[in-house]
Amino acid sequence: MDNTIEMEAPATVREDSAKGFYRLSWLQRIGFGSGDLAQNLIYQTISMYLLFFYTNVYGLAPEVAAIMFLIVRIVDVIWDPLVGTFVDKHNPRWGKYRSYLLLGGIPLTGFALLCFWNRFSGSLLYAYITYVGLSMCYTLVNVPYGALNASLTRDTQEVTILTSVRMFMANIGGLAVGMGIPIVLNLFDPSETTDLSSSDSAWFITMGIYGLTGLALLVFCFSQCRERVVMAKSETENVKVSDLWVEFVRNKPLRILAFFFITAFAMMAIGNAAGAYYINYNMHGTAEELSIFMGLGSIPAFIFMPMVPAIKRRIGKKGMFYVFLMTAIVGMAMLYAVSMVPAFKDQMWIVYVAQFIKSTGVIVATGYMWALVPEVISFGEYTTGRRISGIVNALTGIFYKAGMALGGVVPGFVLAFVGFNKDAAVQTPMAEQGILWLVAVIPAILLGVAIMIISRYDLDDDKIDRINAEIEARHKNR
Repeated sequence: MDNTIEMEAPATVREDSAKGFYRLSWLQRIGFGSGDLAQNLIYQTISMYLLFFYTNVYGLAPEVAAIMFLIVRIVDVIWDPLVGTFVDKHNPRWGKYRSYLLLGGIPLTGFALLCFWNRFSGSLLYAYITYVGLSMCYTLVNVPYGALNASLTRDTQEVTILTSVRMFMANIGGLAVGMGIPIVLNLFDPSETTDLSSSDSAWFITMGIYGLTGLALLVFCFSQCRERVVMAKSETENVKVSDLWVEFVRNKPLRILAFFFITAFAMMAIGNAAGAYYINYNMHGTAEELSIFMGLGSIPAFIFMPMVPAIKRRIGKKGMFYVFLMTAIVGMAMLYAVSMVPAFKDQMWIVYVAQFIKSTGVIVATGYMWALVPEVISFGEYTTGRRISGIVNALTGIFYKAGMALGGVVPGFVLAFVGFNKDAAVQTPMAEQGILWLVAVIPAILLGVAIMIISRYDLDDDKIDRINAEIEARHKNR
């Protein structure tokens, strides 16, 4: 059985390896990474700012928005396996996985714009329709895009490089969203200087700029990626939805990674959703200070992600996770201290330092975990003979979105519980403490859980290399 398809763009093969261990050009690596940049421009805007838009512009109560976020994630639990099964079973003429960058990217952009359209202000039905539509289209892009990583090569070093490039570019998107959104909003609503804009037109125009830029980047990603390591067409006919749960039960590394995903992304989403509230109400910062704070959530990626291959070689895969997850906890402890110690209360520079330290740990740890997805796919292929990349990415997508859902659900309920009042410039001490728990305490607890989870992951590079070599040897002998 031949497990590859011919590539249309240039790549090389390791001299000491079988077919499948491809090395890619830098243009191809950047092209692949541009897909995550595109998704971050759109989906990070949603995860960071949609709750704020719903409560402060659109007019929904925090608890109502929280329930909606939860329901949409329940829809995802049903939808994601269907998408994963579909993409594994079918082979579109433009590419098994890359086709969906266009097929899903166009409606994704449209729904992103509609989410920030205030024509039906306060309508819960409209909010549900647009947010559900956006989430479903995001799955149509994200699941096949995730499967692309495992289909480009088996080479572990190349996967590490691809992941580093991907996360570097993803954080360009995070920087553009975190730091850029307040600035762009201010361009279209110059009257607002102390808070995020309450102008519905400013939000719509800003999302339009980010959405269309994201779509252009998806087209570029499509042009540079070619599937090279995929299941034979004869095997795709037998793929079914139940394979997702079968794979989850029998693939221990996949289970560990899935629980790490939900914990890590819950931590990220809760902290991201609370960031604007923390600067606005706890620190009484300006729009410029919020922009710097959010931007520092991505800047460490440009320093540390290019160093990931070297760091991993030096301290190992698990060691890297331990070091950077603990670094993030230190940063969160500093954010907490700034708000609780009166002497630090007006020292915004300490907030910036804390955010940089926290973000360094979060970016490296959560960024590199995407390199583990091709590993668990290969482990599944090694044990069962089937490379169901779409199914596996659908499963990780479920846990990823479950974590992201908590970023909407938990802040919404906490804000409602502590009596947050969007119309009050100064919040009660209880409300400020609730915001502080969201930005520092709850994420730190989740990071502690993440450390315990990842400690059980036992696929090191040597083991993965042996597994991939054995798989390729099996194909050669058939």
